[in-house]
Amino acid sequence: MSMVGNLRKVARLARRARRVDLSHPARSPLGSTVVNCVVYRGGVRQEGPASVHEAVRLAAGHRDGFVWLGLHEPAAEQFADVAELFGLHPLAVEDAVHAHQRPKVEQYGDVLFSVFKTVTYVEHAELTATSEVVDTGEIMVFTGPRFVVTVRHGSHGSLGPLREELESQPRLLAEGPSAVLHAVADHVVDEFLTVAAAVQDDIDAVETQVFSPADRTADPGRIYQLKREVLEFKRAAVPLAQPLARLASDPSSPVTPEIRAYFRDVADHLARVTEQITASDALLDSVLQAHLAQVTVAQNEDMRKITAWAAIIAVPTMVCGVYGMNFEHMPELHWRYGYAYAIGLIVVACFFIHRGFKRNGWL
Repeated sequence: MSMVGNLRKVARLARRARRVDLSHPARSPLGSTVVNCVVYRGGVRQEGPASVHEAVRLAAGHRDGFVWLGLHEPAAEQFADVAELFGLHPLAVEDAVHAHQRPKVEQYGDVLFSVFKTVTYVEHAELTATSEVVDTGEIMVFTGPRFVVTVRHGSHGSLGPLREELESQPRLLAEGPSAVLHAVADHVVDEFLTVAAAVQDDIDAVETQVFSPADRTADPGRIYQLKREVLEFKRAAVPLAQPLARLASDPSSPVTPEIRAYFRDVADHLARVTEQITASDALLDSVLQAHLAQVTVAQNEDMRKITAWAAIIAVPTMVCGVYGMNFEHMPELHWRYGYAYAIGLIVVACFFIHRGFKRNGWL
């Protein structure tokens, strides 16, 4: 099987795999911060070392060896030893510890520092004005000649399933840290596709409710909240285009030429996601404007009805007001049929006014 076929197979298997969080104590004998520390030689996992320092020593003794160290939300003090051991740049270390970074790729000597924003869909029984739709996290990846250090922030985005699937493909891992970096990028973008499809279902439901003639209970707060969540998703996905383009085309980066070409496939998937997010954002704008227009039309219809009834009521008010002034000398004041005449005049006038409003659609 070709290398690109292997890479795509790993991505498919990772999507179907059961989400296993290796930061769980039962799966992580090295502690809650250090998710895992593994040495690979020729793409094959070696027996677990006793410490990170020993892992580095074992990897250095083999031409095709490298260390993959996984961390979860390390503190500055905990990450200081790792940074010194691998010679990581202080600026990249600061970004990795404090998180909340934009997707980017920076090169410090022969070390590549990549930042990916992870996104997961938050299941909810009903979308409300306060519902959380997407939850974001971060994965930082340091790739050097003989090591990969992944730093994960957030409660989701575990790389455990991806690591296990990569280990079942030793030919891929034999390509070294570049293969791991590609697998992480592909994993993140594939999750974008999954989340985009789920968010689109929510948008379709809101759109159906807004334009349904039988349902006028659409809440603009729900639409606005969904738009905010889409914007958060957009901030995670759209800025990743430039870093992926650099990984795919920059010959000066430490990414091997064999792996560099496959970043173009990831960039193509990301382009599909960004197009869908942009379209969803624009659609939500249209839905929100349509809903506000419907509200305005409904208010205008109510005001027309109120105005029409006020005009009808004005007729008996005027007639009764005239005959309620109690002047001694008034026309028809002592006429025998004056009362019936006044009532009849009110009824006929109100009838024709009501008929006119009815024809014009005000009532």
